[in-house]
Order: sequence, then C-alpha cells, then structure tokens
Amino acid sequence: MNKFPNLPYVNLMPFSEIEEKRSVLLVTSMPAWNAVKDSLHGLNIGGTVEVTEANTNHWDDLRSSIANRRFEIVYAVGGGLVADAAKYLSAKLGIPLVVCPTALSVDAFITAASGIRRDGCVFYIETKVPENLILDLGVIAKAPATIRAAGITDVMSIATGSWDWKFAHEQGKNPPGMEFIPWVYDNAQSILSGVLDCAEAAGRGDREGLKTLYDCLAMEVQLCNQVGHARPEEGSEHYFAYAAENHTGHGLPHGDLVGPGIMIMSGLQGQDTGRLEAALKACHIPLDRIPQEIVNRTLVELPAYCERHELAFGLAHTLKK
Repeated sequence: MNKFPNLPYVNLMPFSEIEEKRSVLLVTSMPAWNAVKDSLHGLNIGGTVEVTEANTNHWDDLRSSIANRRFEIVYAVGGGLVADAAKYLSAKLGIPLVVCPTALSVDAFITAASGIRRDGCVFYIETKVPENLILDLGVIAKAPATIRAAGITDVMSIATGSWDWKFAHEQGKNPPGMEFIPWVYDNAQSILSGVLDCAEAAGRGDREGLKTLYDCLAMEVQLCNQVGHARPEEGSEHYFAYAAENHTGHGLPHGDLVGPGIMIMSGLQGQDTGRLEAALKACHIPLDRIPQEIVNRTLVELPAYCERHELAFGLAHTLKK
C-alpha cells in the first residue's frame, strides 16, 4: 500500500452559519433535505440531485442529468447513501466535497470509498475523502432515534470483526496484506471500549456523547486507513447483513442489519453479548426487524455466500447447516 487516506477537516458548527458563495451541486435525499433545509439557507444551490440507489449506473445517470451545468463544489446532505454517491460524483467532476450528515448513522461520511450493491453483495470502490465535514450536533440530536447514533454499529463491529481477524490468523487464512497485527487489534479494542462507554449518552442525543461517537468512528476509520484494509472492524456481522438484505429487500437501514449481525455472530463466537446488547439498545438500534425465518435462512446460506463473494475468512465461513 503506497498511500494512506486521511480524514476530512471537521467543522463543529450549526448548519445555519454556513455561507457558501460558490455554485453548489446539492446531493441529498428528500426526507433528509426537508428536515434541515430551513437551516441551510446559506447555500448557493445551482442544482440538486436525489440519490435513491447504491450503484454506479444510478450515480452516472445523476451525473448525466447535470452534464451541461457547471458547479464549483458538491454538498452532501443526508445519510450514508447520499455521502457515498456524493463522493463518487465529486471525484468524477473533479470538484471539492462538503458532507453535512443529518445523523451519525454510518462511517461512510469520512471514508475514501463508496459502497455499492452488486450481484447480491456490497463492494467498496475507491472514490475520495470529503474535503470538509460539517457536524451540527444540534441537528444530529434531533434525528430520528433509530438512526441518530446508528453509526455505533460500524464501531461495535470491531467486537466481531477483530475476533474474525484473529480467528483467521489462527487458522492460517489471512491473505498477504491482511496479516494479523497485535497492536492494531489492541487499538481496535480500545476504540470499541470508548464507543461502548458513550452509547447511552449518544443514544439520548447528548452532544458530548455524539461528539465521542464521532471520535470513535474517526479513529476506527483511520486505523483501517493505516493498515490498508477493514479486517479490524468488518467480518461475519457485515457478511450476515449483506446476505440478509437479499431477503429483506433494501428498505432496512444499515444499522438495522448490522446490529442483529453483531448480536448473532458475537453469540456464535462465544463472546459475552450483554454489554454489546445494552449499547445497541441504548442507541435505539432495532434488533427485531429481520424476521426469524430470514435469520435462519441467511445463516444456512452464509458459508456458501462468503465463498462465492470471496469475503475475508471468518466464523461465517465455518457455520454448519
């Protein structure tokens, strides 16, 4: 690995204080925009695109729809899907990107890649890191409870992802470039401890709790940036979420899929799940949105699914029918 992505420059400020004179391409979802548009009157919006799908065909169609117009900067207002599409569009257009999250629902606001759905799985394509991230903790505190702090699942997946990473090491199944590194594992556990400590405060919308949740997301992302892969925080819990989504459809938010994945996989790994469950519940992550029949079917299918999509080795590969 010859380059290491950085993190966006972060401004802790109200959206109402943004004054953007450059011509803005607004990338958003209508529910998110309608919730905060009265605070974003300082944007010089030259055009708007609404993101509804996580694939490059859709994003290219959005780019084609504004092909004859000139913009100087992209603003992403919304959740993870909006951020991923905006990173793609900003990279293609060659103009800067500012992300304004309306909830701390995922870590996609600060990563250098965009998640796309292809052939029944989620893949990550290199796009770019946003130049700026504007965190309005007041806006985030008012987000719907089930998504306000749902990004905790992308940090709590350290519990199961790191377990898988160490398990793969013990089985001799980490490929070159993903070798187990004890100090990275230990650092990941420290970040996990921090996010478990802030779960109650973040879940109730406390500003310090939300700031700590962002700090943990940032440290999780940068730790993975430094080692060049996501093994410390992505494993069987995400594989379960990707596979289950093929049966639930694309209507469930990320946290509603990964949260149950963490609980199911940590139990199968033999971990103490009590503190994990308490943190998920404190952040109002629904653990019952996936019908049991789909849970059962997904677990049966998971080993073959992991092999088919060449996912990094973990407990999910070893489950028995």
